[in-house]
Amino acid sequence: MPAYAERFPAGSTVQIADLATLERFRATWRLHNPLIPEQLAWANKLALVAEVSFYHGGDPVYVLLDVPGVWHEHCLTTITNGAT
Repeated sequence: MPAYAERFPAGSTVQIADLATLERFRATWRLHNPLIPEQLAWANKLALVAEVSFYHGGDPVYVLLDVPGVWHEHCLTTITNGAT
């Protein structure tokens, strides 16, 4: 995505990535807003985007309704069948 352009606008429903993807992101991401351990429990869940903001440099970061932490686009996807 171009800088300062979100993939998921506020109000959209997203699916959080699977546990393996979240763990890999958590182990390798070294910049702003690292995942916190509580976020791993939300793997594969659906959530509503409550707020979108942009880290300096244009990275979109997401706050999900009733879900802990700040989320990166790498950890979210569009809804697929089989989501819980």
